[in-house]
Amino acid sequence: MAADHSMRRTAAGGITLALVAFAGFPVGDAVIKSMAGDWPAPAVAALRFSIGALALAVILFVREGRSGFRVNRPWLHMARGFCLFVGTISFFSAIYIMPLADAVAISFVNPILTALFSGWFLKENMPPKTWVATILAFCGVLIMLRPNVAAFGWVAILPLISAFAMSAMLILNRMVSTQRSIFAAQFYIAFWAAIFLIVASLVGHVLVPVMRVPGPPEWDVILRCLFVAITATGCHFLLFMATMRTTAAAIAPIVYIQLLIATAISVFAFGDPIDRTAMLGGLLIIFSGLMLWRSSRRADTVLEA
Repeated sequence: MAADHSMRRTAAGGITLALVAFAGFPVGDAVIKSMAGDWPAPAVAALRFSIGALALAVILFVREGRSGFRVNRPWLHMARGFCLFVGTISFFSAIYIMPLADAVAISFVNPILTALFSGWFLKENMPPKTWVATILAFCGVLIMLRPNVAAFGWVAILPLISAFAMSAMLILNRMVSTQRSIFAAQFYIAFWAAIFLIVASLVGHVLVPVMRVPGPPEWDVILRCLFVAITATGCHFLLFMATMRTTAAAIAPIVYIQLLIATAISVFAFGDPIDRTAMLGGLLIIFSGLMLWRSSRRADTVLEA
């Protein structure tokens, strides 16, 4: 019973960490969107992850020395970095073109994909209440923003690609969660993502006119990338810690908190309107999150009694 109680508490802690992590991502997204027209999306992403990888390398060396950079199955970390690269460049490009809330809404097939992938590849069972919460939250997304993929054309593919990539990254995070320290895992995903993004930026600069880098970034672009690097790296750090405490399927529904925050930013920062129907969808999303939280709290109360 004591072991079961400890596992329950660990899982609840993982959900809390995921909640904080997912709540922080839309803030960085808004900062990235503010740079549209200042610098190309691939270059912004490359600068952001280069800063993050450098900072993590310093922290890792100070804490663990050279041994911290040795990892088992390096190809797995490269795959994590590639998934983050694909997810980042596709989503950054999407929010450059689309309203932030719409891009977030279309990308919210992520939890469904993560739940399916965790069952297929990790053999993790998704509890019925988690399935219900996920479906309710996804219905809330559809009600809130009524995303019409056909209306955006090919651009709508970008957040869908991002959703697939980020789901794969969550699964890979789970697979490496017991291999090395958190700092080593976070350094390698940022390092490989930066490498892939730098290559993509160079190729885009030469071959794709809209990706051409006009010159060195202005100081405010560097500062904004630094801010995003700090906040996003911290969120990824918390998300990785969450995958060490609970299943990827349990974490998946928490992503919907991003929709509420992204919508608030769209309304107050970018002037996008929101109607009563959208507010109803938001309430449904909140309800699904509270249902998950209450379920975990009830389980703890039963074990303590």
